[in-house]
Amino acid sequence: MRGIQILQRSGRQVCQILTVQRCHYHDMSRACVIGTGAENFPEFEDNKAKMASAVQDLESTIARIKQGGDEKARKRHTSKGKLLPRDRISCLLDPGSPFLELSQLAGHKLYGNEEVPAGGIITGIGRVSGVECMIVANDATVKGGTYYPITVKKHVRAQEIARENRLPCLYLVDSGGANLPRQAEVFPDKLHFGRIFYNQATMSSKGITQIAVVLGSCTAGGAYVPAMADESIIVKHQGTIFLGGPPLVKAATGEEVSAEELGVLTYTAKHLV
Repeated sequence: MRGIQILQRSGRQVCQILTVQRCHYHDMSRACVIGTGAENFPEFEDNKAKMASAVQDLESTIARIKQGGDEKARKRHTSKGKLLPRDRISCLLDPGSPFLELSQLAGHKLYGNEEVPAGGIITGIGRVSGVECMIVANDATVKGGTYYPITVKKHVRAQEIARENRLPCLYLVDSGGANLPRQAEVFPDKLHFGRIFYNQATMSSKGITQIAVVLGSCTAGGAYVPAMADESIIVKHQGTIFLGGPPLVKAATGEEVSAEELGVLTYTAKHLV
């Protein structure tokens, strides 16, 4: 790892230190619709009404998904002085610039009564300091930001798009690693959890910048992402990275340590740099 830095919690400060390659943005907002004469058919109005209803249902579903976890989880998250993941992205992006979100419906009704809004992770293309970047942000309000099988697929898909288009990757990391009740489904395949770190390494070797911002307690798989990045930024008094947290250390060795003693910058920098 080339460097680990401390920043106070500010998206714009993060922007100022990023060094990434130049990309081009093509504005598609001026696209126009060419008429086909279908509006003259008698069933047109009925179809139009049904489509409007379907679009309204979709927009309502997406609005719920964008809230992330339930109200209790969101309050617990913000009570720690942490921004919600979509607010983090808004702070990171250039003011007024668009954000092309990917795979918003990932995880929707996929696990029965278990809600996993957006698959527990937000991915999309946004402009940072004038450069188009792939942004991957864990949502800790959804099961602690842990990785379900669909979370892995969504993360890997974002990386594939970034690799194909040579987009610098910015990882806003706040994750407890693999979702343990479903870990048997997370690891075994070629395109499962381990592929995330393979993609980071191969993209870095091709000059596609990999930058991680540690915004919370990142355990196990959540710790690998910043460890594999070209540059890691750890938010002071918030970010920690370790394979196992204090309870696991106590169970394994009997030693009692705090999260900061185990995973903050001073210790991490000493052992990783």
